[in-house]
Amino acid sequence: MLRILHAADLHLDAPFAALTAEQARLRRAEQRLLLDKLADAAVQGKANLVLLSGDLLDSGQTYRETAQALAAALARIPVPVAISPGNHDFFHPSSLYAAGIWPKNVLIFREPRIRQVELPGCVLCGAAFTGPARDDSPLAGFQAPREGKPWVMVCHGDVDGTGRYGPISRAEIAGSGLTYLALGHVHTCSGLQRAGDTYWAYPGCPEGRGFDETGAKGALWVTIGDDRSVTAEFLPLCARRYEILECDITGTDPARAVEETLASGRREDICRLLLTGESEGVDLPALAAAAAPYRWSVTLRDRTRVPRDLWSRSEEDSLTGLFLRDMRRRIGAAGTGEEKAVLEQAVRYGLAALENGEDTP
Repeated sequence: MLRILHAADLHLDAPFAALTAEQARLRRAEQRLLLDKLADAAVQGKANLVLLSGDLLDSGQTYRETAQALAAALARIPVPVAISPGNHDFFHPSSLYAAGIWPKNVLIFREPRIRQVELPGCVLCGAAFTGPARDDSPLAGFQAPREGKPWVMVCHGDVDGTGRYGPISRAEIAGSGLTYLALGHVHTCSGLQRAGDTYWAYPGCPEGRGFDETGAKGALWVTIGDDRSVTAEFLPLCARRYEILECDITGTDPARAVEETLASGRREDICRLLLTGESEGVDLPALAAAAAPYRWSVTLRDRTRVPRDLWSRSEEDSLTGLFLRDMRRRIGAAGTGEEKAVLEQAVRYGLAALENGEDTP
């Protein structure tokens, strides 16, 4: 049995530009603490191999303490650690990957073409980005032998992609002969996938960096059985989650509605709260103050609409009046609250179109 800890896309020293300067500094420090979480997981979970599939670094700007923390954390792992540089942290002679800071258990792939190394439980192979993009597939023309040890590969690439980030087709995966393909680049965990006899996965990023990376983030525990069966288990790692919530303030005290929406969540998370419904006006600074105790960081977006009497023109002898009378009849006959809400939204769109006005919903 081979037990693999698979992580990718740490993006250490990301700028966190949407946060305050102090919050961004704290987030970068928390990213460095993530390295110890990974090392602890590898030790406590008795990993046989750790695979890091690129974009460990966000860019060429890496702080000295980050480089030191990364090398020290990997040195604590008592098994081989393999790194496949990606498009953000591609290998070049002046990169951090070329520096002499790496412990002996760390293997860094340095070339675009696939290299292989024999390990006790498998044959490990990998490839590297050597620039900010690569148009070719890392798997192009590759086929591992079916006999002997399982073959495992670590690389950065884009399954089903057509762009410049190592596009990989499912047919290439299926024809590779690999037992497991450990990928990086996509920031959402894919779960365990299969093409032919080859299993593959993206673990996603272990820490979200913005509201396009919401929810739990982490790594994958991958187990290859003696019969070459493959299973995977998600390992949550993130200190803070990004979340997007909606709060309807129609007919309520807005501050109370905001507090009730946020009350059940995690105080350590980062939230974008969308204010919806009808309102004559929103005092965003006051609502931000009401929201602040409930999350580490909260930003508010006003998506409310000005109240209007939907039916004020329903008695007119006009196309608008005819439309409103028909819609009122349909809403009265609607069977569920959800159906009524959809029809009411349709009334708003219809009025906006008939009046040649702005899209008011």
